Amino acid sequence: MKRSLAVPALLALVALAVGCGSDNAASDKPAPITLVAYDSFPPEKTSINTALDEFTKSTGIPVKILIAGDAGTMVTKATLTAGNPEGDVMWGVDNTLLSAALDGDVFDKYEPSDWEAIATDLRALVPGHEVTPVDFGDVCINYDITWFTTNNVAPPTTLDDLLKPEYKDLLVVENPSTSSPGLAFLLATIAHSGEDGWQDYWKALRANGVKVVDGWTTAYEDEFSGAAGSTGKRPLVVSYGSSPPAEVIFADPPRTDAPTSVVESTCFRQVEFAGVLRGTKHETEARKLVDFLVSSTFQNELALNLFVYPARVDASLPPEFTKFAVVPTEPLTMDPAVIAANRQQWQDEWTNIVLR
Repeated sequence: MKRSLAVPALLALVALAVGCGSDNAASDKPAPITLVAYDSFPPEKTSINTALDEFTKSTGIPVKILIAGDAGTMVTKATLTAGNPEGDVMWGVDNTLLSAALDGDVFDKYEPSDWEAIATDLRALVPGHEVTPVDFGDVCINYDITWFTTNNVAPPTTLDDLLKPEYKDLLVVENPSTSSPGLAFLLATIAHSGEDGWQDYWKALRANGVKVVDGWTTAYEDEFSGAAGSTGKRPLVVSYGSSPPAEVIFADPPRTDAPTSVVESTCFRQVEFAGVLRGTKHETEARKLVDFLVSSTFQNELALNLFVYPARVDASLPPEFTKFAVVPTEPLTMDPAVIAANRQQWQDEWTNIVLR
């Protein structure tokens, strides 16, 4: 009798041991993670997505992309869900919005394995490793070359030129409260005119017929006359220093010259960051993804997909960028701490001046 009871008991112990082994094996399998990104990040069918597939193949970690709106909306959502995030890594918070994310305690600190490969000036922006620089670009006034040639008007060369009568009703900009490039352009005008002079600048710009829309897509694709396929009437727009090569790359039929150009003196430097979201349940996997986002494999795909410059100094650039993009030698900039201290006040003042 004792022998017959012992056999089932032994079998049960063996089954329990096998079951525990299975649980451990399952727990050792990398968890799928979510990359939260702004609405310009491609969710599928680009070389960026192919690179992410390679990350999955090499690590076993599946990556889901969650588009969270434009950069401003994305940061607002991340702040509201800090500690209980929608995803595991966030891509694309820039230096104009970084202070809001840091004040909201959105990220966990992490230094990626290739930290030293990132440009020194970009690393200096986050010495505490709250986030990792992944790319940079410049928000600038773009103009429609054909419009200015046809109308025999010289394009503007400075921010102050935009106040002249010959440019009345020609400019469209984005709202700095709802748009990342809109905020960058507001900061450009503050850096140019000073904290006590930018208000008068915008009063004059309003009087000169500036048009305000909510976001970049509406401004560039709908209102700007120089965008391919656009029926817009305004030949001046707040866009990027990399917009001219985009017009060449996506031209149909193909073309070898850019239909748009950039007013270099108006450019404001934007730096974008990625970071591990505080509260992620997959910290190890999230850190591996941040490592990958600054790897050569991923960084080499940024220019032709997001039309930004890679943060990694040894990343490659396509010839269209070297020929048609503008990288100002002395872009307008502002200390992130100054942005943090004044951003909301400036946005509120701007709204009262321009929209009311």
